[in-house]
Amino acid sequence: MRNENIEIGKNVIDLQIKALKKLKFSIEGSFDKAVNTIIKCKSKIIICGVGKSGIIASKISATLSSVGTPSFSISANDCSHGDLGRITKNDILILISYSGNTSELKNIIKYAKINKIPLIGIVSNKDSLLYRSSNIKLFIPEVTESGYGIVPTSSTTIQLSIGDALAIALMNKKKFGKLDFKKFHPSGNLGNKLKTASDIMLTKSKIPFINENQYMKKALKVINIKRLGFLVVINNQGLTNGVFTDGDLKRLMQRKNRIENLKIKSFMTKKPYSVEKNTLASEILFQMNKRKITNVCVHEKENKRKTIGVIHIHNLLNNLG
Repeated sequence: MRNENIEIGKNVIDLQIKALKKLKFSIEGSFDKAVNTIIKCKSKIIICGVGKSGIIASKISATLSSVGTPSFSISANDCSHGDLGRITKNDILILISYSGNTSELKNIIKYAKINKIPLIGIVSNKDSLLYRSSNIKLFIPEVTESGYGIVPTSSTTIQLSIGDALAIALMNKKKFGKLDFKKFHPSGNLGNKLKTASDIMLTKSKIPFINENQYMKKALKVINIKRLGFLVVINNQGLTNGVFTDGDLKRLMQRKNRIENLKIKSFMTKKPYSVEKNTLASEILFQMNKRKITNVCVHEKENKRKTIGVIHIHNLLNNLG
């Protein structure tokens, strides 16, 4: 049985899919020019739009800031009442308008021209004031709106999409990686996903170090005190030669009746798995499950034998939760 609500919902989405496909084929050299111009900006990217385009401007600005391109959005209406003073000659101005002839943009365009502020226009009308006035013209295609063809839906979708495209292109150009992203997203689900070994590892006195020449009697005491289920076995220079785990202990006790006077270096697991301190916690968890281990050593850069921390599976899960 036909459901009108479902049909309308699908039609709205279908129109937006068609709009995005048109946008994809409109991306050309001006997009590359916009990215290269923004990357050279020593100040801020100011983004402005009117009505629904103003809301899109706020979202694009927030995305740019979150990936390393300082930005803020301003209200086109407020610009005629003092906010033009927030735009400096070192900034780059991005104006968003589907028609390009919105009256509120005239004063902003005039101000940009007088002060020689680079203007990037996101606009769909080539016969508009914004298109003619822009130093860089990011042309977006005319699209079919939903709701009798008058409700801003498909047009705002493509405005948002080209803003996202700019943000990710800039992110790539700046080599803005996961660790950079993490600095701007310390909390919430994103923060948890971007935690690294250095965020959760146990350090200094909490690391269960033991010299390789120590006897098992001493090793058992350290295991009981540290309660991590393993030991990091080091040589006289403080370099990691192996680990000794609960599993190693069980196997040893099955073979030997008395183990107190045996040296730990004869029974340790050599070349233990170690992660660099900037390794994502999610990757560490994957590797621990794959290797069926409950503890890992942490090192810095290429110094794999210099253990600076350890991670226990319980500690890791608590931090990812």
